Amino acid sequence: MRILYYNWVDYLDEENRGGGVSQYQRNILRELDQQDDSEAVFLSAGISYDLRKRPPRWEQTRHGPARDRARRYEIVNSAVLSPAHFSFGSDAQIADKATEDCFFDFVEATGPYDVVHFNNLEGLPAQVLQLKARWPQTRVILSLHNYYPFCPQVNLWFQERETCSDFKAGQKCGQCLPHTHNQKQLRLAHGLAYRLKSAGISSQSRLFQLLYQPSIRLGRRLAMLAKSLRRNVLKTSADSGAGGTLPKTGPNPFARRRDAMVSLINTHCDRVLAVSDFTAGVARRYGLRSDLLQTSYIGTSHAGSFDRTAPRDLPLQAGEVITLGYLGYMRRDKGFFFLLKALKALPTPMASRIRLLVAAGRGDAQTMVELSELGQDLAGLEYFDGFSQEDLPNILSRIDLGVVPVLWNDNLPQVAIEMHANHIPLLTSDLGGAQELSNCPDMIFRAGDIASFQARLQALLSGAVDLDAYWKGARRPTSMREHLDHLAEAYQAPVVPATAPGVETARQAGG
Repeated sequence: MRILYYNWVDYLDEENRGGGVSQYQRNILRELDQQDDSEAVFLSAGISYDLRKRPPRWEQTRHGPARDRARRYEIVNSAVLSPAHFSFGSDAQIADKATEDCFFDFVEATGPYDVVHFNNLEGLPAQVLQLKARWPQTRVILSLHNYYPFCPQVNLWFQERETCSDFKAGQKCGQCLPHTHNQKQLRLAHGLAYRLKSAGISSQSRLFQLLYQPSIRLGRRLAMLAKSLRRNVLKTSADSGAGGTLPKTGPNPFARRRDAMVSLINTHCDRVLAVSDFTAGVARRYGLRSDLLQTSYIGTSHAGSFDRTAPRDLPLQAGEVITLGYLGYMRRDKGFFFLLKALKALPTPMASRIRLLVAAGRGDAQTMVELSELGQDLAGLEYFDGFSQEDLPNILSRIDLGVVPVLWNDNLPQVAIEMHANHIPLLTSDLGGAQELSNCPDMIFRAGDIASFQARLQALLSGAVDLDAYWKGARRPTSMREHLDHLAEAYQAPVVPATAPGVETARQAGG
């Protein structure tokens, strides 16, 4: 079986972009390499550009590690910049003939493929899903690791401050980002990075920074100057009564975007794999066909740890200190700042029993000061400036209780799976898929609710939570082998007809 995998960023990206999806892609390919009957090719797009504007083209990846170079390809000069917020609201996210033709030319030249599996649509026009019109025997699979088809910000997270449950027919999308990116400037920045990396200058090197950063700062100044000049010209024109633009008419462009995405997926995908039941529920609510959707918990290389480890007795006796572990990113949507605030508000008796371990890339100076001050209020603080897979065993061995305090509909964080697989119980918010790992209501608090968080934590510290029942009801982690077996079923299942009963549209589902 020949499989083409797509994600917006190379799974061996030196800057480690793509987070858990890139790690998932690495795990998939590592497991497939052990099978004699499978061959996998990988494609990315939306990152690499020429300095001069040129048509899209595909090529073997010219930068990054030499490993797997023969199967790593990318589209250069895609009309859709990655990640998604770089092309926020761009019509090219739906359609761009030149980029679509480039994608189809790649499939023609490197195929045929039995399966094309999109781990994302960022970086490509969604109309590439129409590939079945040319290759009807090819299975088209889409995994939902985020909510990009329904949300141009990918995470249904409004203005970087709250979960978005109603986009007001697209009106809220136009008010979502604090500022929109200058795509011409971003394309040049991507182009400079691509040129330097293709010349053998690693993005992690000092030389790269010396060449890249001054050029980007100069480009920003020139762009700001040009913007200021344009603003003055428009103001002068308006004051003189000349010029002006007509208001846009018709449906909101963001509403059209969502409808088009949902329609393309419903029409052309053979299967849509949601990484949790929670994710599947969100997708169904926004109009994806129920008969296409299937929950497919991603495999983890840590699944074997579930057999090698056992639940540990937590230090719950009076006066004993429990280590609470937060892994991931210092981001508002991940609940990091909520966690700091909730722990800061703990009554002194509770605070004296909590030690906090944070493993996340360093935040700004103010955040680090707040974290340090919080450590003084608690029984202790330990900080790791990010982590690799090699670091995880050491970090996880220090944690008694994991916390996943997400404020957005987090599909299913890799870090939650990794802690769970090592028999670390999880205290989670009621948003996202992490709560499905334990299915224990006593360990779930209302997202963003400090009182609810404290109540759950107090119940745990007092011994009111039955941890034996917690582990008896816990979901066994899916191994990579088991996950590939599930994927094989999706890859080989009969094609679902577009006219199957139960078809839902975005309008019928509301939202």
